[in-house]
Amino acid sequence: MVNLVQQTVTKQQELLQQAGELAEVFKNRAAQVDSEGSFPYENFADLKQKGFLSLTVPEEYGGRGINLLEFLSVQERLAQGDAPTALSLGWQLGVILEVAEKRNWKEESFAKLCSLIVNDKALINLAQTEPATGSPSRGAIPTTTATKEGNGWRINGRKSFTSMAVALDYSIVTVDVNSTGTKGFVLVDHDLEGVLIEETWDSIAMRGTKSDDLILNNVLVEEDALLAVEEATKPSPNGWYLQIPAVYLGIAVAARDYAVKFASEFRPITLPGPIKDVQEVRRKIGEMELELFKAREVLYSVARKWVEHPEERQNMGAELAAVKHIATNSANDVVDLAMRIVGARSLSAKNPLQRHYRDVRAGLHNPPTDDAIVYILANAVLDR
Repeated sequence: MVNLVQQTVTKQQELLQQAGELAEVFKNRAAQVDSEGSFPYENFADLKQKGFLSLTVPEEYGGRGINLLEFLSVQERLAQGDAPTALSLGWQLGVILEVAEKRNWKEESFAKLCSLIVNDKALINLAQTEPATGSPSRGAIPTTTATKEGNGWRINGRKSFTSMAVALDYSIVTVDVNSTGTKGFVLVDHDLEGVLIEETWDSIAMRGTKSDDLILNNVLVEEDALLAVEEATKPSPNGWYLQIPAVYLGIAVAARDYAVKFASEFRPITLPGPIKDVQEVRRKIGEMELELFKAREVLYSVARKWVEHPEERQNMGAELAAVKHIATNSANDVVDLAMRIVGARSLSAKNPLQRHYRDVRAGLHNPPTDDAIVYILANAVLDR
């Protein structure tokens, strides 16, 4: 038993070391990806080469089978190098982790998709958000339709905020099955006729995610492309969405590290030493550490509960939402403090802090938003 635990710890340490090495490489490319607003193809080539696309694929299907705690650790580390790359990868890893935990798809369909990821290094994402309905977290039925036609399904609709759209091999598209108000999940091969990408992504934050629009114009898929149908019950919480606060926490760590390095090296001629010796600078660094400690403890304690007590998952919706609120707001506070330490230099286009500032703001708009979270917490108390 001791040897098994030690092996698990060693594997996790090796995985985080790999993530750290990748993050350092991504860090050197981040400014160019951001300035060009381009997709980080080189980063994903490296991720594929290291087998990172299949980290959450179960071991019986050829993946690493990592759990939520391990997944979040990887995401935080990768985000310190390039947040758009980490967030984009997280969508693929997260949806596979969800199915691995719930096993709510047809098993043969899940096995087929896992094979595409492991053997073909396929890049996938869950395409849910629509211009008309907004975030799926609000509960609307998709306007995208899947209509039975012979031995297949005819798909029509438009999805917005489809991260990695220009690079995806497949999308898992949410649909209204036969216009019945039943939500289904359909696997769409991007090589099929009628699959189009409209490059609408003009955000000043997370530019490298290339979250463009996916257009499905009379796309015909095979019958078994319908992976699952969502039962008309209360949706169960998804722990993997904690990848969102994990990524923004990674941004905050990168900003903290830059500010500390700057404070340790910058020596104005008016001072006998570097500005790290100035009391106010030390106070701000302490505040950054406090915010990071708070966010990390909340994030990983809830993730640990998710992993170690699966019987509690159905009742963890409010906790997951609270983590997102606390961690993303703390991440924004840390980046702001880092910029105050560095001063006007942080606004230079060449300075990474201005990129971290723009990127970390996006976390406030990833669902669930702060207002929705407050009501989730209130309802959790009032509806007991």
